Amino acid sequence: MSTQIKESENTSKGSALSAGTPAPDFTLPSTPDQKLSLSDFRGSPVILAFYPADWSPVCGDQMSLYNEVLPEFRRYGAYLLGISVDGAWCHAAYREHRNLHFSLLADFEPKGEVAKKYGVYRSGEGVTERALFVIDGNGTIAWSFVSPIGVNPGADGILNALDNLQGKKVAHGN
Repeated sequence: MSTQIKESENTSKGSALSAGTPAPDFTLPSTPDQKLSLSDFRGSPVILAFYPADWSPVCGDQMSLYNEVLPEFRRYGAYLLGISVDGAWCHAAYREHRNLHFSLLADFEPKGEVAKKYGVYRSGEGVTERALFVIDGNGTIAWSFVSPIGVNPGADGILNALDNLQGKKVAHGN
C-alpha cells in the first residue's frame, strides 16, 4: 500500500516534499520566548500541520478538529505541530482563545522559510498551503498531503499514515 498522494491530488503541483524524503530540520518560536526544533522529537512520529493563518474560519475548524483528535494522535506516540506564518504573539492569543493543547510554531521571520523548505509556501499570498506531513521517528517523511486552501483536510489521512507507521514498526520488531 502506497502512502504517497498522487500528484493530481496535490494542489501545489507536486512541489510539496513527498514520502521517503528526509524532513528538513528547523527551529521555530513556539511562544514569544521559547523555541522548538523538529529534532527535539526524534524517535517519535511528528505531524506537521501547515495552515494559512490564525483566525480564519477553515483554519479554526481544522485546528479545533486536531485538538479533539489529539488523544488519538498521542495513542500512536505522535506529536502535533501547527505551523503558519503568523507571529508567536498571534499564535499565543489564538491558541488560548481556541483552547488548543498542541504547539503552534511561528514561521514568521524570515517569512515562510520552513514552509519553503517543505515546498508549501504560497509566495503570491504570503501564506503556507494547507499541508500535512507525517514524519517517522527517524526524521523521514512517511506521508504528505496538500489540500485545496479552502478545504479542511480532516484527520483520516493522518490516522492512516500513523497506522502504516505502526504496522512497519511491528513488522520490523522495533
